[in-house]
Amino acid sequence: MGPLRVVTIRTFPVHGAAGVDHVRVQVGETGLVGDRPKKAAVSLVGTDAPATRANLVLDAPTELVEALAGRQVRIGGALLAVRVTGTSCPGLYAAVDEAGSIGLGDAVEPG
Repeated sequence: MGPLRVVTIRTFPVHGAAGVDHVRVQVGETGLVGDRPKKAAVSLVGTDAPATRANLVLDAPTELVEALAGRQVRIGGALLAVRVTGTSCPGLYAAVDEAGSIGLGDAVEPG
């Protein structure tokens, strides 16, 4: 299997409202530009996650995405420090170590 890739990018500017899909988004120190502040700068899940409010969906089951916990990964031009959510929510949270842009199809690579 090749590298994981981004298949969905979504921001949630208004609490409780539908998300906004993007082809490419800038990621700043506090998260995706246009996203409202949340528990973590970025959230990631796999394609099998139930209805979710994650920012990035990767082309693998969430179980494989969760294997990235504790690692630093580069997605597009952004460098993320990935950790478990600490909640019952599927997926991972990530802090932004280096700002940059992320686009659909970008690979997840070791940082």
